[in-house]
Amino acid sequence: MSHPRLLACAALTAAVCVTPCRAKEPVDYVNTRIGTISHMLVPTFPAVQRPHGLLRVTPPNESALTERITGFCLNVPSHRQGQVFQLMPFSGDETALSPSWNSRYDHTDARPYRYSVFLDDHQAAVAFAPGRRAALYAVTFESDRPRFLMLRPKQKGSLTLEGATLRGTDDYHGVTVYLHAEFDTPPSRVGTFESGRAAFAPSAATRDSAKPVIAAFAPSVRTVRMRYGISYISAEQAQRNLAAELRDFDLERLARAARAEWNDALGKITVEGGTEDERTVFYTALYRCHERPVLLSEEGRYFSAWDGRVHSDDGVPFWTDDWVWDTFHALHPLQLLLNPGVQHEKLASYIRAAEQSGWMPTFPTVFGDAHCMNGHHAVSLFLDAWRKGVRGFDLARAYDLAAKTVREESMIPWYRGPATELDRFYWEKGYFPALRPGEPETVPEVKPGERRQAVAVTLAAAYDAWCLAQLAQELGRKEDAALFLGRAYDYRHLWKKETGFFHPKDRDGRWIEPFDYKYAGGQGARDYYDENNGWTYIWEVYHNVGDLIDLFGGRQPFLDKLDQLFHEGVGRPRWEFYNVLPDSTGLVGMFVMGNEPSFHIPYLYNYAGQPWKTQKRVRMLMDAWFRNDLMGICGDEDGGGLSAFAVFSAMGFYPVTPGVPTYTIGSPLFTRVTLRLDNGKRFTVRAPRASAANKYIQSATLNGRPWDKTWFDHRAITEGGTLTLDLADRPNTSWGTGPDAAPFSQGPRH
Repeated sequence: MSHPRLLACAALTAAVCVTPCRAKEPVDYVNTRIGTISHMLVPTFPAVQRPHGLLRVTPPNESALTERITGFCLNVPSHRQGQVFQLMPFSGDETALSPSWNSRYDHTDARPYRYSVFLDDHQAAVAFAPGRRAALYAVTFESDRPRFLMLRPKQKGSLTLEGATLRGTDDYHGVTVYLHAEFDTPPSRVGTFESGRAAFAPSAATRDSAKPVIAAFAPSVRTVRMRYGISYISAEQAQRNLAAELRDFDLERLARAARAEWNDALGKITVEGGTEDERTVFYTALYRCHERPVLLSEEGRYFSAWDGRVHSDDGVPFWTDDWVWDTFHALHPLQLLLNPGVQHEKLASYIRAAEQSGWMPTFPTVFGDAHCMNGHHAVSLFLDAWRKGVRGFDLARAYDLAAKTVREESMIPWYRGPATELDRFYWEKGYFPALRPGEPETVPEVKPGERRQAVAVTLAAAYDAWCLAQLAQELGRKEDAALFLGRAYDYRHLWKKETGFFHPKDRDGRWIEPFDYKYAGGQGARDYYDENNGWTYIWEVYHNVGDLIDLFGGRQPFLDKLDQLFHEGVGRPRWEFYNVLPDSTGLVGMFVMGNEPSFHIPYLYNYAGQPWKTQKRVRMLMDAWFRNDLMGICGDEDGGGLSAFAVFSAMGFYPVTPGVPTYTIGSPLFTRVTLRLDNGKRFTVRAPRASAANKYIQSATLNGRPWDKTWFDHRAITEGGTLTLDLADRPNTSWGTGPDAAPFSQGPRH
């Protein structure tokens, strides 16, 4: 038997086919389901929100393989770290009500600006549209059975339902989230559960911190609409947030406003040429680059988890939810390029968080610093922004706080506390000491699961020191600059020329031997590296690729090793490899496309005189690992971390070294890419012959002048202009190989 909704859809489709179709806008290309089936770990999420909006929702059927829906959250405070509040419709006999009811579903549609799904078991259609701090759910019951809504804190809190008003709190990692919601129609009855059965109260109000609240609606009520606001400040602020954004219960109007905001954000980059799938992948990646960080300020105030207080933002909005280990590589450089006018606000937020807590955060979230991974890479955000012309934040204050953090806070991964004996050893010897296999840990601050990550910590510290040295130079602090510039070469202490790897040493300066660069270090190679093996960490000298080439003994050995990286096999059955290194997804040889430390590696051929290999590698990686399908993201996307690589690479250039205001050239997917800049100017990448086969640069011009360099300056973008690349299906092994072609702008190599 045909379903009436399907017949209606068919009729609508037929009507569309005989009338002129509206041209696609950027948001129409977004496919939120790309990557929702994971290769190994956490994939993408179809987040529904405004760009950088404080309020966002992840649909409960986030994976295409999900069979049942247990409830619809009202907010995801921090990317991939839990939800608050939950709503769930029920249609049927009152005696069947249960605190754990769920439903099969069908007809799901998740857009950046609107979500809808049909619940088969309850014959109810659910739709959602977001504001920035407020949103709206609409539930349409399509059967004549009794209809109910269950509402509850997702974590731990309480709800009060009185008349058409719902108020409540939910706990989020120790931070209170406040809710103020209003129904367009008051419930006919309200209740909770007693001994697992629905119990409706005689009064008009129900409050219970342990049980879900049930709202029953009269048979005449077909559609129930609930608008709501959230706040981290107070219940009254949640009500004001709602009143400021939603004046009615018109879900479609709210969705249209969200759609317009997304089109404006995504429309800052327009692309021509390429395939429909390539445009879909591109705009979906760009959409994911606008999930976070989120704008936390509410009417000029914000709650700070760093000191547990509400502060005035003094006219400079506060931002949070930013995992710097993931985002400093490409996401921040992309956001700085597209929205330089708010980058200083994000940096000022880091400064405030550091002033309130004592140390610069690494993973700032709504609940404070999650403090994950290794390194203190926030310093790179300040340097990169400053050298690209962003002002509006206190550089001296940022430097003081960052330098204090690097010197006084421990480098131990996933540990937030003062320096330990390991840190004192590092500052004396210039490397983090490693343990031998089976040697017991003696430092209690080292987490058993994360280990010392001795090589990864040393390499991260060297890059952070380089960033501090550059900031000190900008501030005219010569002694500090000399101190940190010396520490920027600490990676040399672990370079083993005989093998061409960064190799761990014990505290006596002896190499850890014997050693397997693929499998040593336990789960995630965390004894010595982090989430990736020694093959990935060969190349983590972002700030001085020229010196790394010299360590190899010249260009040819460097290139040979780079070639070998993309050919080297796992040496064991695949399941054994992933049992040890589950984060190392998107493999090409030993190259790991799905994890952030690898992003810059395919562009390193530009530094050693073989740029055509960069062009080939980047195109191959884009074709293989960024696709318009359910497994079209090869690693943990991390709220824009991986997607930013895809956006840059599709445009034809990439920022290898955050802190150096240059971009190195790859191979664009499109015949034309145009960036609409905040200053009113345009920067265009033209590649008229770009195609699947035509990926190799034959010649180039920048603003009409012949261009034989494999890089260009940030000012070339901000001042407006055109980079033209003539592409063909065979490499030109002469282009980009001259004495000034390589992007060695990092400073001294010795």
